[in-house]
Amino acid sequence: MKKIIAVVTTLFLIGRILAQPPGGGPPGAGRPGGMPGVTGGGPNSGHLFGKLVDSSGKGIGRASVLILKVSTDAAGKRKEMLAKGLTTQGNGDFSAEDLPVDVALKVKASAVGYTELTREITLRPPGTEKDLGSLPMSPKAKELEQVVVTASKPAMTVDMDKKVFNVSKDIVSAGGTGLDVLRNVPSINVDIDGNISLRGSSPQIMVDGKPTTLTLDEIPSDAIESVEVITNPSAKYDASGGGAGILNIVLKKNRKTGYNGSIRGGADSYGGVNGGAGLNARENKINLSADINTRTMRDHSTGTIDRTDYTTTPATYLNEHQLDTNRGSMYFGRLGVDYFVTNKTTLSLTGFMMHHSMTSTSNLAMSTDSLYSSGKINQYSSEEIVGAREFNGRGGTFGFKQLFAKEKEEWTADASYFSGNATNNSLYTTNYYLAGNPTTLSSSQLQNIAGGGNDHNIILQTDLSDPLTPHTTLETGLRAALQSRLNINNNYNFDSDSGAYLLMPSAASNYRSRSNVYAAYATLASSIGNFSYKAGLRVESSNYNGTLLNSGQHFSNQYPLSLFPSLFLGEKLGDGQELQLSYTRRINRPNFFQLVPYTDSSNKLNITRGNPDLVPEYTQSLELSYLKSWRTNTTLLASVYYKHTDHLITGYIETDSTGGTNTLVNTYINAESSYSMGGELTAQLPLTKWWDLSSNINVYHSKINVAAADALAQQALWSWFGKLNTSFRLPSSWSVQVSGMYQSKSNLPVNSNSNQPGPPNMMNQSASQGYIRPFYEADVAVKKTLLNNKLSLMLSFNDIFRSRKQDQVTYSSLLTQEYTRLRNPQLLRLNITYNFGKIDASLFKRKNNNVQTEEQ
Repeated sequence: MKKIIAVVTTLFLIGRILAQPPGGGPPGAGRPGGMPGVTGGGPNSGHLFGKLVDSSGKGIGRASVLILKVSTDAAGKRKEMLAKGLTTQGNGDFSAEDLPVDVALKVKASAVGYTELTREITLRPPGTEKDLGSLPMSPKAKELEQVVVTASKPAMTVDMDKKVFNVSKDIVSAGGTGLDVLRNVPSINVDIDGNISLRGSSPQIMVDGKPTTLTLDEIPSDAIESVEVITNPSAKYDASGGGAGILNIVLKKNRKTGYNGSIRGGADSYGGVNGGAGLNARENKINLSADINTRTMRDHSTGTIDRTDYTTTPATYLNEHQLDTNRGSMYFGRLGVDYFVTNKTTLSLTGFMMHHSMTSTSNLAMSTDSLYSSGKINQYSSEEIVGAREFNGRGGTFGFKQLFAKEKEEWTADASYFSGNATNNSLYTTNYYLAGNPTTLSSSQLQNIAGGGNDHNIILQTDLSDPLTPHTTLETGLRAALQSRLNINNNYNFDSDSGAYLLMPSAASNYRSRSNVYAAYATLASSIGNFSYKAGLRVESSNYNGTLLNSGQHFSNQYPLSLFPSLFLGEKLGDGQELQLSYTRRINRPNFFQLVPYTDSSNKLNITRGNPDLVPEYTQSLELSYLKSWRTNTTLLASVYYKHTDHLITGYIETDSTGGTNTLVNTYINAESSYSMGGELTAQLPLTKWWDLSSNINVYHSKINVAAADALAQQALWSWFGKLNTSFRLPSSWSVQVSGMYQSKSNLPVNSNSNQPGPPNMMNQSASQGYIRPFYEADVAVKKTLLNNKLSLMLSFNDIFRSRKQDQVTYSSLLTQEYTRLRNPQLLRLNITYNFGKIDASLFKRKNNNVQTEEQ
């Protein structure tokens, strides 16, 4: 800890020296009073409200309020573009949302018989809510100046503490899932099995800021508004999930006055189809939003395993070929209601339901050779696995938001419930052939695995933001996360004498578990001139208990109060530059699946067992970032980072000689420690009016130190990962998007905290004893809009070169193994979207309003 503190202090002193404004630079340039980690160019997330009154204080109803974005063009000419237009309610209240943050805004209010009222403001993070109070208007009218309407959002915005990717700009992922969206998000790597890594580790996944029971392949891409990548979360965020950061999936929610919606449909070259519709309506104090998506999936993958097992005498060699085909369907629906009690009080209720069903067939051909010094003996077997699974999820969130007269003062409270229940059934037919004769059947074995389970989650949270002074804000909050889980997994073998499947109690994996996490946090943020800081402390306590239902064996643990500090220091250098240093401490707790000492041998190539001696891992992260923004919306973010983890939870392969034979078992251990360090560069470049480019490069070094005496130490690797995404806006409403990525040789991601280790029906890979070979991928998409941008046709081609594959290697004193897998290569998708709606356009029909529309 002392070393970490010394490094933090040294790096910050260096940052302070570098932070001096260059000669001739504008003193005090930047954002005085701004918050660390937040800079210009952020997404449209501001909220402005107030009340128009006459000289007696009576509200003025049906008045026009225009909010203009003020900018200066290359010639130095002042330009005003319309950001929002609305009319006041009968009592004079008005409220405008989705306003740009950190840019100059002008508020113009006009009403018959009154002089136009003008106010110039700028919304500053984190207090993107601003109350203008009562605005008195005087008699006499004045004509409105010409304005330009624009509503285009950038494809990506970069802040110090996060990167925000706007999905609506991504045509490559149209008609896909959340995993397809993440493949184009900076810093994120997604393999063909849907495993996600951020800077070499598995991040915590959230949906609308909360943990979820859904997997990302169960969320349609059309339901996602944006993705937030938070590499070093502050004390405000949940401390669990390890040191890889947070991915927050923000679902679409529209609050525009009037009604609007869309209808969509599509198909792909593997036979999958998708469709959906969305509708939003807002009238006075009620906002209603609804969205439904449905998909049918056709999935195809091939894979091979080559493994040498040194636990036998002599050693044996296994070669396996596998073909997987899956057919399934899914629907996902959301319904949300917002009630704006007043301009300062909002109540929200959002619910979702989803259904996912899948049938699969896997065909495996295996050849096992005994490696004698003089010759070898071949044994052949084949296996067919026919499975079916179903998952039903549901959930809801009730939210309360209260603003106060004091700017930036805000209180929110949320109560969320999410649950899911699943069923699965798989029939294994294994045929064994005579040694040295792959055509003569020796024996057969039938096995049936049937089960299911459910998952219930309750999250209660409240947050209060209190501006102590104009430059100092105190944030506090409380949170409780309660989870219960039931897992049933029964194993049956076919008995030829009785002609029935008989339950094998020793091979059943049935358990029930409960876990609770309680937390409180406080952060204090302030600024002195161009220097800003944000210090926070989070306190968490947790407990879990579980029971093996077959044996009645009980497991429990109580984790005491743990402290998780965070510190963000920022310095504005002028000319659109900012420097930030951050430090955080986080935790990753083992789940019940990793702890229970039950041996699951249902998959002969992936026998797993928990380890009850696991303890939580703790990660300390340090990051230094430099941000440069230009008036042309060009953004450059450069970061260097270091992460150190004690007691890292990682997969590990050991041998079990129970029963007189050596068996390889995949389990979990606490490694002594691990570290990773690296540098990352993210750029958003609007090269011309018709050509945008975004890129991300991450160079990193990682190492796991394993204490086990029989373990082979993982190689310390320098690896690099890069993404490139470019978009072209062509004449006649055509656009083209090209994206690609490259991953060099890298160590396997550690601790996914998943209940499904390893690829389907294949040997689990130990993160502390393996690596991934280099791979790359490329996608392209074309879009054509018609009917005044109401109709869109999109054609995408994913994995152009059949290069999106997994090629992983595992090594230890017990075995060496390589497996390769290719899934859904060269996929073509065609999607059609029709947008409809009618906003409250009464503002623009008034006399003397000369409104010009800017091409988006």
